[in-house]
Amino acid sequence: MEKKRVYTIADEIGITSKELIAKLEELDIKVSSHMSTLTREEADIIVEMFKEEKAVKVKPKEKEVKKVDLVLEHSDHEEEPKNKKNEKQDKKEKNKKQDKKESKNTEHIEAKKEEKQDKAEVEEQNDNDIIALDETVVVGEFATLIGVPPTQVIMSLMKMGIMANINQNIKFETAEKIAFEFDKLVELKEPEEEKEDIIIQEDSEEDLELRPPIVTVMGHVDHGKTSLLDAIRKTKVTDKEAGGITQHIGASEVYINGKKVVFLDTPGHEAFTQMRLRGAQVTDIAILVVAADDGIMPQTIEAISHAKAADIPIIVAINKIDKPTANIEKVRQELSNNGLLVEDWGGDIIDVPVSAKKGQNLDKLLEMVLLVAEMEELKANPNRPAVGTVIESNLDKGRGPVATVIVSNGTLKVGDPVIAGTAYGKIRALVNDKGQRVKKATPSTPVEILGLNEVPMAGDQFVVMPSEKAARTIGEKRRIKQRDEQMKATSKITLEDLFDKMQEGEVKELDIVLKADVQGSLEAIRQSIEKISNEQVQLKVIHSGVGAVADSDIMLASASNAIVIGFNVRPTSSAIAMAEREQVDMRTYRIIYELIEDIEKAMKGMLDPEYKEVVIGQAEVRETFKVSGVGTIAGSYVTEGKVTRSSKARLVRNGIVIYDGEVASIRRFKDDVKEVARGYECGITLANFNDIKEQDIIEAYEMQEIER
Repeated sequence: MEKKRVYTIADEIGITSKELIAKLEELDIKVSSHMSTLTREEADIIVEMFKEEKAVKVKPKEKEVKKVDLVLEHSDHEEEPKNKKNEKQDKKEKNKKQDKKESKNTEHIEAKKEEKQDKAEVEEQNDNDIIALDETVVVGEFATLIGVPPTQVIMSLMKMGIMANINQNIKFETAEKIAFEFDKLVELKEPEEEKEDIIIQEDSEEDLELRPPIVTVMGHVDHGKTSLLDAIRKTKVTDKEAGGITQHIGASEVYINGKKVVFLDTPGHEAFTQMRLRGAQVTDIAILVVAADDGIMPQTIEAISHAKAADIPIIVAINKIDKPTANIEKVRQELSNNGLLVEDWGGDIIDVPVSAKKGQNLDKLLEMVLLVAEMEELKANPNRPAVGTVIESNLDKGRGPVATVIVSNGTLKVGDPVIAGTAYGKIRALVNDKGQRVKKATPSTPVEILGLNEVPMAGDQFVVMPSEKAARTIGEKRRIKQRDEQMKATSKITLEDLFDKMQEGEVKELDIVLKADVQGSLEAIRQSIEKISNEQVQLKVIHSGVGAVADSDIMLASASNAIVIGFNVRPTSSAIAMAEREQVDMRTYRIIYELIEDIEKAMKGMLDPEYKEVVIGQAEVRETFKVSGVGTIAGSYVTEGKVTRSSKARLVRNGIVIYDGEVASIRRFKDDVKEVARGYECGITLANFNDIKEQDIIEAYEMQEIER
């Protein structure tokens, strides 16, 4: 940044350096000598302030001179008629005296009227003198509102110890103090009722047609929700998920007796409360999965609450009836205790005992879904612009922002301009649940949409707009509203010393920068973290985003003294180096409940990490070779550190962790080797994993024990 010396500024103003230094001390700007420097911005403000002071001193003198001149002119004009008076003029004046008297009376009446009018205007102006401000206001705008030059406002801020430029925000409390200095009154604006920026027209009854039902599968972790869907869809989803738990919301279409049913699969762990709630908001029927050998659990109760809040019919699937310890009657008893009385017990809740593993009674369950859907008479108007909900979103390196949506009404077509939250754009492509490109999506159809300018939030409503310009305008307005949140710095902290700081009373708020692989996980983790807060410490996610942990995240954490948490993502090599340099606590997780447990333990003072992950090297996949009996060999180039045969390894693609396991073998030419250092090429195979692609990163790491 360009700087100016004190003596240069003094010359510019026309005073001595000593006088300028004394003036700066009055303004709490400490400089040691005439050779000290100030920033260009500070120098300009000081010069402007001195010019204004000079102008104020000169103006009164000019006014006095003008006043004297006017008096002289007036006296001259009075003497002239006296010297030139004659008798004829006296007579004329006597004749006109009566007319003048009458005109004076008229003028007097008019003057009184004007005086009253002016008085009323002044009173009205006094009533309107109180200036309404938001909780934060830009310095330049505030100066305009109170009718004061921005430089004077900035100088007042400097006296208060606040260094702010014309484009920065100040809080209402600060603005109130400055306004008082200039004899202005301000008040805090009352929050206005938010008006809907998009009004969706209701459909007439004759335009509505029957639509397929959207079914959400809910329940406790490990009660067999995904396995049940696997049996219905004939797919295998569980094998791909970390720890056997579904981490993302998925949507798929299934045809039963020629009729389409859309299934949503919501995760089972309690950390995903918000995702389950969102699933209930977009769904028509909830299938509550309860394990026959386990019964009602806390997450089951939450799922029941969300389904009831959404006012949707519930079908209970009592799963795992093939197990010897299965007790169906016990499950029914627990259901009745939670307000769900099944039909066999005289209630109106349908329950179907099933076995997802053996495919038992699945047909009956699906029949019940169709029966309930028929009774609900679900309808939509396919002949109108589409409206729906974003159920998942992520940033794809090749395709850009991708959002999975379910159309609730209307028909979505390629080329439609859409808005979803702050994201907007023109649809370039629609992809169905089988990965096929389609030209349109009718009501109750889940599709991926491409063409948005950014990743929308999961749970946002998407609406087809009349034009791309209209979508952009509303999107920008919504984004401006989001910019109001400001961050506050606290002392630097790590999870290890969190409890000690709490005991000392130093920590009131712990800031967290959160990154995840998809929007759904991000939202759920955020809600769970903020729910952990207690009386001593408030947990606050100051920033969250989709994608790898980048340098900007570390910079934000350093500036805000926050900790960085990554879920199913990896930091870039430069981000790791920056975190070490800035001493930012950065942690990555693949299982959500481990993340939550770590924070809970830290707050209770029980955190006792036994091992630390140390990355020893990275290799970039340049080419792949498929060899029968061996699998896929990654022809790699070691870019950092070294890769050893005994190390653990993870495969990272576009910042997302695809595989986490072990190195099976390393070869240089035809020889097996123990390690390969930076700058050398080698062939690497990963244990029980073959989905390796060019440009993937193989990260080698070791677990080292740490002493507390």
